[in-house]
Amino acid sequence: MSVLALTVLGHDRPGIIAEVTGVLAELGGNLEDSSMTLLRGHFAWTLLVDTEARPEDLESRLSGLRAEGLVVSVLPLPEHRREGETGNAFLLSVYGADRAGIVSAVTRVLADHGGNVTDLTTRLGADLYLLTAEVELPTDADVTALEAQLKSTALTLGVEAHLVPVEPDVL
Repeated sequence: MSVLALTVLGHDRPGIIAEVTGVLAELGGNLEDSSMTLLRGHFAWTLLVDTEARPEDLESRLSGLRAEGLVVSVLPLPEHRREGETGNAFLLSVYGADRAGIVSAVTRVLADHGGNVTDLTTRLGADLYLLTAEVELPTDADVTALEAQLKSTALTLGVEAHLVPVEPDVL
């Protein structure tokens, strides 16, 4: 088995998920991780699939989606599992008037403190730009210094930023 990264992008319509997962099931593929959203009416889905199918076989089976204007890509990925300590989970929210550079500036601060963004969502409403991110920080990160730098950067951008720890899931 190998891991393939599959992306499907384009104008949304009912049934895209059912069609893609139907092909994956027929090929014996196991959907490991995926993230799907609508971006201003456009379907955007990224999947990691464990399968014995070759990338070109999967692409061929999904060619009907291409014919209707969807962009489909299939790429092999080397097997990679994170090992060892994963760090501490935090939730970052940034909101305020829209302007260029918000995501770049805020994620640069996180990266400078060793923070890894594990999930990111942005939305632009009529009068509000919203960024929410799940962030993993090293266990030895200086969270107080990070928060101070985030607040300073946010002030420069004319937005507000809040970083809060996430309680670990209880199974």
